[in-house]
Amino acid sequence: MIKASQKSRVLRSGESALSGGAANRPARHWGRIIPALKHFCLLTVAFCLLPCLCFAAPPIEELKSEARALVDARRTFTQQMVDEIFSFSELGFQEVETSAYITGILEKNGFQVTRGVAGMPTAFVATWGSGKPVIGFMADIDGLPETSQKPGVAYHAPLIDGGPGHGEGHNAGQALNLTAALVVKQIMMKYNIPGTIRVYPGIAEELLASRTYMVQAGLFRDLDVMLSTHIGSEFATSYGPGGSGLVSTEYSFHGQSAHAAGSPWMGRSALDAVELMDIGWNFRREHLRPEHRSHYVITHGGDQPNVVPPEASVWYFFREWDYEQIRDLHAIGTKIANAAAQMTDTTMTERVLAATWPGYFNKPVAEALSANIQAVGMPHWSEADIALARAAQIEMKATVEGLKTEVAPLKTEPARTNAGSDDIAEVSWNLPTVVLRFPGNIPNMIGHHWSSGIAMATPIAHQGTTVGAKAHAMTALDLLLKPELLAAARAYFAEQTSKTKWQPLIPDGTTAPVHLNREKMQRFRPELDKLRYDPSKYSTYLEQLGIKYPTVR
Repeated sequence: MIKASQKSRVLRSGESALSGGAANRPARHWGRIIPALKHFCLLTVAFCLLPCLCFAAPPIEELKSEARALVDARRTFTQQMVDEIFSFSELGFQEVETSAYITGILEKNGFQVTRGVAGMPTAFVATWGSGKPVIGFMADIDGLPETSQKPGVAYHAPLIDGGPGHGEGHNAGQALNLTAALVVKQIMMKYNIPGTIRVYPGIAEELLASRTYMVQAGLFRDLDVMLSTHIGSEFATSYGPGGSGLVSTEYSFHGQSAHAAGSPWMGRSALDAVELMDIGWNFRREHLRPEHRSHYVITHGGDQPNVVPPEASVWYFFREWDYEQIRDLHAIGTKIANAAAQMTDTTMTERVLAATWPGYFNKPVAEALSANIQAVGMPHWSEADIALARAAQIEMKATVEGLKTEVAPLKTEPARTNAGSDDIAEVSWNLPTVVLRFPGNIPNMIGHHWSSGIAMATPIAHQGTTVGAKAHAMTALDLLLKPELLAAARAYFAEQTSKTKWQPLIPDGTTAPVHLNREKMQRFRPELDKLRYDPSKYSTYLEQLGIKYPTVR
C-alpha cells in the first residue's frame, strides 16, 4: 500500500519523467517535444486524408473513358436484359414480369425500390445515392398487340400467332438505362461523387397512359434532369418542340336490347350510336385543320346479330399540336358523341383514358448528349447484321440501305414534322428532359408492326443498346460534375415555360386505366411463359429458339 507521501513522490516522479526535471531544464526538453508533436499531428491528418487523395476524381474525360470501359465490361448483362424483356412481350399496364425482373436487378444492386406508384401496379421508382443533383433515367417497357416475331428472321414468322410482341423495340431501353445507371453508380462510389440516381419505367407508353399520372403523383418533383431513351435506327438526339399531343378517350353508349327480328322497334341500338358518331366525325374531318390526326377503334359492338346491342363503345385518339388545339378537338368529338346519342335515343358516358402534350426538349442537355454520342460513335456492324437488315428491307419493299454507319448531328426537331406522340412529353414540361435515340433497329421498317421486332433480340439491338448506354452514362457524369450545365439546363427550361405553363388534359380525379390489356395478356401469358428466355442455359435468345442468324429468304 502506497502512503500519501509516496503518492506525492510518484506524481512528482511522473512529472519529472515527462519534463526531464522541468524546474531545472525546461527549454531543452520542451524544445524537443513540441516539434515532435507537430510532426505527429501532421502525419495523423495526412493519414486521414489519404483515402480522399488516393480516390480523388480524375478529369471528366478520363471518367468518361472509364465509364465506356465499364459499359463494355457489362455487355453480357446488357444483352441478357435485352433478350429477357423481349421474351416477356407484355402489353401496357400488364408488364408484370418485366417490372418484377427490372426491380429485382435494381434491388440486388443497392437501389431502394417503391412499387405500385401513381396507382399503377407495374410502375416503380428506384433510387440510389443522396443529395443533389438528382438525375433520372427513363425508358418504356411495354409491347404491342399482334406484333409477335421471331428475332433474326427477315420475314413474318410469329412466335405466337396473333400474339403480342416488341414491335417498337421497348425491350431494349431499360437494358440501356440500367447498364448506364449501374456504371455511374460504380464511378460515384469509387470517387465519392455526391448525387442521386433514379430509374423510372415508361408504363403503357403505347397507350400514352402513365406519365401524366406520374407527374400528378409528384414523382419528378425533386428531379433535376431526365435522361429518357427510345429505340431507333439512328444514334441521335434533338431539342425544342417534337411530336404531337393528344387526348385518348372512350365513348360508351347505352341503349336497350331487343330481338333484332321479332321486335326491333323495342330496341335502342348502342351500336347505331357508335356508327353515327364515326360517320359524323369522318364528315367533320373535311373541316378540321390539316395538321390534326384522329383515329378510332370500336372496342365493343354487341354480342350477336339477332340481339339489338344495348352497349357499345368506341375509343378515339384526338391529336393536335398545342394544348388549346388538343382541348378543342376533343370537345368537338364529345359534341358529336352527344349528338349520336340523341339521334338514337341512347345515353352516352365518356372515360378519358390518357393524354399528353407535345414534347419540348432541353437544348443544353441535348448538346452535351450529342457531344457524347459523337465521342462514342456507331457500332461496328458484322456482315450478318447487314445481311439481316438488307433482307428485311427487301421483304418490306423499303429503301435498301443496310444499317446506319455514322452518328446523326444534333437536331432541332421542327414542329409538326412527326405526328406521333409520346407521353415523355409530360415530363418535358415539368423539368429539363432529353430523349436519346439509339441505333438498335433496322432503318425503314414499319412502326407498330412485326417488322420492327426483327432485330430486337439480335446483335443489332445488343450493340446499339451498348453504345447508347455509354452515351447516357457519360451525360450523367456531365450533369453530376458540371454545375454550369445544370444551370444552363434550368435557364433554358425557365425560358421554355415562361409563357406556357403545363396543365393536365385529363379531368380532375381521373385514375390510370390499369384494366386495359388484362384479358389479352391472360389469354397469351401461358404461351409466353413457355418462351421465356433462360440465360442460365443459353447464351442468347437466338440460341434458345434455335434460330440461325441471320435467317433470310
